[in-house]
Amino acid sequence: MRLLLRSPLWYTSAFLGSHTAFKSELVTQATTSYLLKTMHYQTEERGRPNSCDYRIYFKTSDGKYISPFHDIPLIADGDQENNVPSKKLKKNDNEVLYNMVVEVPRWSNAKMEIATKEPLNPIKQDVKKGKLRYVANVFPHKGYIWNYGALPQTWEDPNHTDKDTKCCGDNDPIDVCEIGTLVCSPGQVIQVKVLGVLAMIDEGETDWKLIAINADDPEAPSLNSIEDVRKSRSGHLEATVDWFKKYKVPDGKPENQFAFNGQFKDKDFAVEIIKSTHEHWMALVQKQTNGGEIDCKNVSVCESPFRFTGEDACNVVKSAPAGGEALPVSPEVDKWHFLSK
Repeated sequence: MRLLLRSPLWYTSAFLGSHTAFKSELVTQATTSYLLKTMHYQTEERGRPNSCDYRIYFKTSDGKYISPFHDIPLIADGDQENNVPSKKLKKNDNEVLYNMVVEVPRWSNAKMEIATKEPLNPIKQDVKKGKLRYVANVFPHKGYIWNYGALPQTWEDPNHTDKDTKCCGDNDPIDVCEIGTLVCSPGQVIQVKVLGVLAMIDEGETDWKLIAINADDPEAPSLNSIEDVRKSRSGHLEATVDWFKKYKVPDGKPENQFAFNGQFKDKDFAVEIIKSTHEHWMALVQKQTNGGEIDCKNVSVCESPFRFTGEDACNVVKSAPAGGEALPVSPEVDKWHFLSK
């Protein structure tokens, strides 16, 4: 019976496959973090929405604060009872669901992101030159055209040059575009099925964009590859490339470029990228590589020198500004931008 239930250790070993460098460490970690896998994640807001001090902190159902970057497992346990799709997918031994931390809901404009350089890595709105950042509405796209977020326990290492893109990583967790029909909330943790990946080159850095679908989405059973997306959602992939190419142009920046001539790579390729970024993350939290200003404090990663206590984590949140009413958003955020061909 235990074998049929597929324990977290089984999923970890199956996912790693030939990537053996960190297998023993990850299996140990899977054991110690099993409770996190079976818990429903909650969020706590601090500061005033639409302000520079607004933060979304994460905690488990019993109120223990965690880092969404380091403490939420990459691989979702398909047999857990909480925080899983109400209609479970049939899975074969080669199919894995991943936890995705939603940063930005579809159709919204605020550039929310995991604060990788802050303790506990809350979600915050990006700031540039003292001003909150919003993505422009580049016609015909309103805000982000998917639920946008990241896979936990991954890191695009800026010290590593990718063999295909010939560029280094962008120093962030790997990004995810969730293309389902359900609109998510900032800080929501969902399980996703990865379908493919796009290799964007942003100012000389590799910035992978995974294409995935919420496992709880009504269309999830029928979407199993990037080709399924292409066949059933005419124009969706093309719109994704167009969005990433142009979204910075209204800010006076050039169009982004892409490796592989802007073509999406398939699921197998995407999984290898995930494995690689997960290994880079493991080296990061084990202090086996230079993480620069990245804050690696965590409460669950086995043998990590950055591990700290629940009391320390609680003090981090308590030190943040108290919550309050949302500040008004400038009407400029809703402005359309029409770009010449």
